Parts: sequence; structure tokens; C-alpha cells
Amino acid sequence: MNLYAKLQQREAAGKPLRVGLIGAGKFGAMYLAQVPKTPGLHLAGIADLSPANARVNLDRVGWQAGHYSAPSLDAAFGSRLTHVGDDWRKLVADPRIEIIVEATGNPIAAVEHALEAFRHGKHVVMVTVEADAMCGPILARKAQEAGVVYSLAYGDQPALICDLVDWARASGFSVVAAGRGHKWLPHFAQSTPETVWGYYGLSPEQAKVGGLNPKMFNSFLDGSKPAIESTAVCNATGLTPAPEGLLFPPASVDDIPFVMRPRAEGGHLHHKGQVEVISSLEADGRPIPYDIRFGVFVVFEGDTEYIRRCFTEYGVRTDPSGRYACLYKRWHLIGLEVGISVASVGLRGESTGSPTGFRADVVATAKRNLAAGEVLDGEGGYTVMGKLMRAEDSLAIGALSLGLAHEVRLVKPVAAGQPVRWSDVAVDESSLAVKLRREMESTFSNEARRAAA
Repeated sequence: MNLYAKLQQREAAGKPLRVGLIGAGKFGAMYLAQVPKTPGLHLAGIADLSPANARVNLDRVGWQAGHYSAPSLDAAFGSRLTHVGDDWRKLVADPRIEIIVEATGNPIAAVEHALEAFRHGKHVVMVTVEADAMCGPILARKAQEAGVVYSLAYGDQPALICDLVDWARASGFSVVAAGRGHKWLPHFAQSTPETVWGYYGLSPEQAKVGGLNPKMFNSFLDGSKPAIESTAVCNATGLTPAPEGLLFPPASVDDIPFVMRPRAEGGHLHHKGQVEVISSLEADGRPIPYDIRFGVFVVFEGDTEYIRRCFTEYGVRTDPSGRYACLYKRWHLIGLEVGISVASVGLRGESTGSPTGFRADVVATAKRNLAAGEVLDGEGGYTVMGKLMRAEDSLAIGALSLGLAHEVRLVKPVAAGQPVRWSDVAVDESSLAVKLRREMESTFSNEARRAAA
């Protein structure tokens, strides 16, 4: 609870945390809005494919033009200004940078950025959760081998869920379930960029005026992003999915303890210690008042009569048995909160969530009947959506990670609702992301076999 005090101490000592940002889009811009107001921090460089767009975002979030006018990294360090360019390799290689914030949103590129950062002894705050869902467990190991920290990004829901789970366990509670909210009806799984705005309640014209990306928004709507983020949570916390994946039970905030308890006790959980996503819509489409659509939750257990009596004495909302209680945040502030991760990594050497095993996977799943020769267009597109699976089930069928389902051609047809497998596509085996994913699958498969022997 003293990150701010430690940042102030670094400021007073003239030794700010030195940070580099890769990707200055929507998420990166939100972080940039907070940087000038954070003591003990020097954002020395920004690398973006379009430096001009990065400068537009800096202006939009309130930066003074002179503050990002450093013509080089050397000039930035000499003046405590920020250099904006397109050379991420130079940014990562600079020995004065301590922490890299990876915010490109491109999982293939993010894997390369993280590995190169580790090679140069840099901590990494991984905003691109798609990369974590695809390769996070092996990235965390590579970071440990390099003696650096690999962290999920606070403000995004996975890190906030990890925080709640850690709070519950550190307080002595057993975690029954944890997860996030979402606006969900089953037919959203087949949504495309053409249908997304109708489901959101916007016209295409309104979306265009707002500069909203239909493919990105559709990745949330069709269940891909909830599956991606739930994968990250499982691999970081030890929670696991139900065998059938996410169920999206509807519930208000007050009803979460009723819904997130085992089926044998009247709830929806397959098992205790499960990750799940709560829908903000009833099955008939009616909005649920006091929902948790934009928030996160943890359900924990009062396993003694004394603890359950404490719940009652302090007005804790529980299920009818008084055994299951919930703590939650109804909103998350996305990039506006990333500074928590940067400070935690830089000042304490602690992540705000990092994979500790390979327990869950997000698998590319056909939205419709797909023919051989078609090119997959990744999350939020027309061809596939992401489905949460137990890692052992994904490995058993040779499933293709959703993060690799971008611009790859099918060599076999795949029926609607079926997972896409490695054997169904022609992948670029020279891709660093493909190599790392193959290494991760091999490593954890071998470990599982040895543990079972």
C-alpha cells in the first residue's frame, strides 16, 4: 500500500523508473494520459509503427508538444523528455530502460517484443493479453531464467481478478470462483463485424463517428476476449475452467454468491476453484439491474461457523447458507491503471499477475462451416471465435491457439462449432510465436507425463 510513497522517494532522489512503451493505440494512450501525473517515472521512449499517430494520441490525452520532442533516446535521458519513434528494437536494447510496457495488441509481435526485452534484461508489463493466453506460461519461465519480471497489466480485468484472488487467499479464505462480467447471449458467438453494432445497440454511423473498431469490439461480444482473459487468470492463479468452458450464467452483483457455488448446492459451478464469466443479460435478453458487466469478482468460502457469523454481523451478502460470499469491483479503468503494474514491477520486483502453469487455453473455434482454402481472420472476425478449454483437453486434440489463427490458411474443412487443430492449417513454422507455442506445448506435455508416471 505504499507504491505512491516509493514513487515519491524515487522522484526526490532523482532516480525515476525508466520505461519504454511499445504501441501507443487505445490502451497505450490511456496509460500515457496518466504518465505526466505520476512521480518517480520517466517514460523515455515510445515505439509505434506510426509515430505520427502516436503523437496525435499524445496531443489528445493532454501532453504538451515539448514533452515528447526529444529527437533521440540519448536526448530523452538528458532532458527527461520522451522520444517517439518506430524502432522498437532500439528502445528495448537501450541499457537505461528498465521496464517495457507491451501494448501493441498484436500477439505475434508481442511475443517477439517480450523475448527480446528479456534478452536485454528488461522487465515486461504485458498489456497484450492475447499473447499471454497463447504463450504466457513459457514467457513467464523465460523471464525467470533471465532474472526479470513478467507481469499482466493492472487495469485490465485479468490482473484485477488476480489481485482479488490473492487478497482472498492471503486473508485465509478458500477461493470458490473468480472471473469477470460480460454482456452475453449464446447467439453472440456467431457475431461478425457486420452484426456487432446491432447487438451493442449502436448504428454503424454512430460507431464510425466514435472511431470504434468493429472487429475489436466483436472480439469482446463473441466471447473471444472473455475466453482469452479467463485463460490468463487460470494460468496465473491455479483456477481452472469447467470441462465445457465458459457458461456465462446471468446474475446481478448481489446474486453472484448464489450462482457461483457448486451445482450440488444449487449453483452453476462444476467445481470449486473455477473461473467463470457472469452475463449481464437474462436468458431472454432482458438487462439485469446492478450488473457486473464491466467488473470483476471473487467468491470465497466461510468454512467455519464463526466466519459465517462474522459475515452476518458485518452485513456481507452471501448465498442462503451463509457460506459463500463475494468481493467485487464493478468497473475497471483499463490503461488508466497500468501504472500500478509499472510501479509494482519496478519498485518491488513483483508482478500484478503472472502465469505459474499451463492450466487453460483459448482455442480457435469455427463460427460457421469453414472450407479448405479459407484464410482465418483471428479474434473478432468472420471465421473463428475463442473458446476456453482445459489445457490438457486442448493438448489432447492438438488444438490451435486463437492467437495463431490470424492470416493462416485452412488445409482441411472445419465444421461450425468445432475446434481448429494444428493439422487443419498451414502455419509458418519459422514464426517465432509458432516456435515458442510449440515449445510450450512440448514442455508442459512432457512435464504432465512425468508427473503422471
